[in-house]
Amino acid sequence: MHGIWWGLAWQEIKQRYSRSVIGPFWITLSTAVMVSAMGPLYGALLGQSVSSYVQHLAISLIIWTFISASINEAGTVFVGAENYIKQTNLPLSVYVLKLISKNLLMLAHNCVVIVVVLCLLPPDNFRSMWMVPIGLLLVVCNLCWLVLLLGMLSARYRDIPQLVSNIIQVALFLSPIIWSVEMLPPGKRYLADFNPILHLIEVIRAPLIGKSIHSVSWWVVTTMMVSGSILTFLVFKKFRSRVPYWL
Repeated sequence: MHGIWWGLAWQEIKQRYSRSVIGPFWITLSTAVMVSAMGPLYGALLGQSVSSYVQHLAISLIIWTFISASINEAGTVFVGAENYIKQTNLPLSVYVLKLISKNLLMLAHNCVVIVVVLCLLPPDNFRSMWMVPIGLLLVVCNLCWLVLLLGMLSARYRDIPQLVSNIIQVALFLSPIIWSVEMLPPGKRYLADFNPILHLIEVIRAPLIGKSIHSVSWWVVTTMMVSGSILTFLVFKKFRSRVPYWL
């Protein structure tokens, strides 16, 4: 039913920016301004090379925006579609895929910033660039089970979205987005390795800046995808019929 969830995602973006001149490119513009303002300043404050830090910041912020937006909106994925769910017989996965598709479209707009940054500040090599789609696919698969699980929990317990929003705000500063793992003192990298967001970002970011993806990141992201999908499937199988009543 890809025509349905893709059409709903596209329609939601069109409605949101129906009276805007540049539409969703406002997000691209705001991201570009943020990177231009923060890059040189924070690079100097943190004692980093401006060119490498701008690369790191631009790519990290854009990937983080995609991940955080998907997780934050997971709390309303079913609550916001209450009328559709109660009046139609569409699979609940349609609403999950609609949310992911909408944020993928927004990510595609923001990728303009990444292209400009990599053209102005090219990485040392492009040999690992072919791994970007694989990393993105792994991230999307992880977001699918996470959005479905959080959507069901939020339909049952309405405090979940507030809790998730607070966790996401804190995660921005605890994850290597504004800072990088290389800034940690020697022997303290394990502090970052326990953060799953690091690995979700790294499987996309590393190839874009000309680095190879660490084997730990591959292992963590794949393990999260498999174990999370199994858990969500079991929960979904048991409680999916109750979702309309929770709404």
